[in-house]
Amino acid sequence: MDNIPNLWLKALPALKSDGSKYNRGHCVVLGGPVASTGAARLSARAALRIGAGLVSVACDPSSLIVYATALQAVMTKPVKDEAAFAELMADRRITAVLLGPAAGITARTKAFVLTALRAGKACVLDADALTVFQDQPTELFDVIRSPVLLTPHEGEFSRLFGKVTDREGDALRAAQQSGAVVLLKGADTVIAAPDGRILINRAAPPTLATAGSGDVLAGFAGGLMAQGMDVFDAACAAAWIHAEAARVFGPGLISEDLSEAVPQVLRHLGR
Repeated sequence: MDNIPNLWLKALPALKSDGSKYNRGHCVVLGGPVASTGAARLSARAALRIGAGLVSVACDPSSLIVYATALQAVMTKPVKDEAAFAELMADRRITAVLLGPAAGITARTKAFVLTALRAGKACVLDADALTVFQDQPTELFDVIRSPVLLTPHEGEFSRLFGKVTDREGDALRAAQQSGAVVLLKGADTVIAAPDGRILINRAAPPTLATAGSGDVLAGFAGGLMAQGMDVFDAACAAAWIHAEAARVFGPGLISEDLSEAVPQVLRHLGR
């Protein structure tokens, strides 16, 4: 079935006249090392633009100055080690966590992913947060209990689940094996849930084939999940809005433009 707004529009968060930033959710994005901060910054801005009331980048103190000077409305939180990250995850006001974009394929990234999952946070796992488990995927699957979205491209997918031969069937099998919603990126993006739900976001604009596009998509999903949207609905909405923002912007698109096109897409959706 095609992914169309009527399937998730009622679940898309809407502003309330008596609302505040504190009841619109707080999304934490794990920041990468000082030489690789762009991906997390793209994700964080996307989460904020899609409606999360608060967004923070959790990063090593050595890269704090980069994030602090490059971001304005997005906050920064220094986390030196796993213990500091666990302390941050204990904050009940944090409603979603995005891990992976340029985080590094390191023991630190793996430890932070496991910490967020064990804390019961709604999580988006992308890029390095997936690849870091390639040698032992069950180490990841065994701790998935909370709402979790995996957002692999085919290469990342193959490292956890094997080579893609049937995109719809493979995505559904992966969702059931992992216990997470799986968003398999591509020109036709497949979103599959462990309970058998599956939608296809068809014919994405070719302008999305640009560096950082996937980081923005992950940020959209994280920002929607932070607002309490069901993980499958959030994944479907994020994929559709991502593609529609590219259509709205048109030729010359770079990943930074996607978040800036979101207000026009949301107005069209009545949000």
